Amino acid sequence: MAALSELLSRHLGDLPGAVALVARGEQVEAAAAGSADAEGTVPMARDSLFRVASLTKPITAAAVLLLVDDGELALDDPIVRWLPELASPVVVRTPDGPVDDVVPAARPITVADLLTFRCGYGLTGDMTLPAVDLLLQVLGRPAASPRALSPDEWLAALAQVPMLSQPGEAWLYDTGSDLQGVLMARVAGRPLPEFLAERLFEPLGMADTGFAVPTAALGRFTSAYRRGEEGLRLIDSPEGRWSAPPPFPSGAGGLVSTADDLLAFARFLRDEGTAGGHRLLTPESVHRMTTDHLTPAQRTAARPFLHGQGWGYGGSVDVDAKEPWEIPGRYGWVGGAGTALHLVPATGTVSVLLTQVELTSPEPTPLMKEFWTYAAS
Repeated sequence: MAALSELLSRHLGDLPGAVALVARGEQVEAAAAGSADAEGTVPMARDSLFRVASLTKPITAAAVLLLVDDGELALDDPIVRWLPELASPVVVRTPDGPVDDVVPAARPITVADLLTFRCGYGLTGDMTLPAVDLLLQVLGRPAASPRALSPDEWLAALAQVPMLSQPGEAWLYDTGSDLQGVLMARVAGRPLPEFLAERLFEPLGMADTGFAVPTAALGRFTSAYRRGEEGLRLIDSPEGRWSAPPPFPSGAGGLVSTADDLLAFARFLRDEGTAGGHRLLTPESVHRMTTDHLTPAQRTAARPFLHGQGWGYGGSVDVDAKEPWEIPGRYGWVGGAGTALHLVPATGTVSVLLTQVELTSPEPTPLMKEFWTYAAS
């Protein structure tokens, strides 16, 4: 624990505080350093709550697979059955072309397309492309904050945006997870927060995970910051956006959680879909989730986000080891709020890193690289 605490302390000049956890088998090393606010008035603790941003994505994907294993969905099902707003999607003729120069989608979007982020909607490394710019204008910038529209309004807005690629052709970031969230709510016939709480969070003991922070837990909720020329700027306080349920519970980035809740989720995947002696997912579904589904060309095109690695469902999969922390088969993802969660299925090693300073690019921070190298050693 001393070694991990020292690692975090070396980066406190750049961050108010951080929580880190490395689990090797049943042995857990955890550390909290610094404070939960930039003023240094609230000590950081192992049970501090964070906006986990895109660490929501693997949780959302696992919940979709619950419905697949239940027989409520099939991977090759067209989503139009539940999302009729997307009955007639169109695709820009060329990625850099105008948004009114479109062709019909060659085939329907499937559940598997959403899970692999090859549904035709989403972000690419070039945010200036007209179709991407329109997506951002209509839906709002993808971030850790909740969307302003209701799920039905959000989907109606998305239906007015042309797809950037044909279904199955290209990996595009973010939007697929929000579509998964809307899909689950409609298939289950109840709001996404309610479905996730009953089917995933309660069985896994993830008592601190949700789309809003209860009043009684606000004292453990960290402040969120963005780095600027003059240092850190507060962008959300504990009493801010997450103090009440959002209009749009984002399956892409809307959850708050703790290090131990994320450990419970990773161990659920490590144990091939079981928790507390009960099976929630089949081993086959967990294997699909943690296996790369991209072609070499798709991995290359997605390099700005994936850095050459692959993509399973809701998270990246290391396909080679060019860096000290990369391990073939390692599954996980990074959140734009300064968070990271990874699992090495072959060894059962889990690593969780939580900070509250927004990332400025998809490039991992120096702390992330050092922490991942430590976890891999």
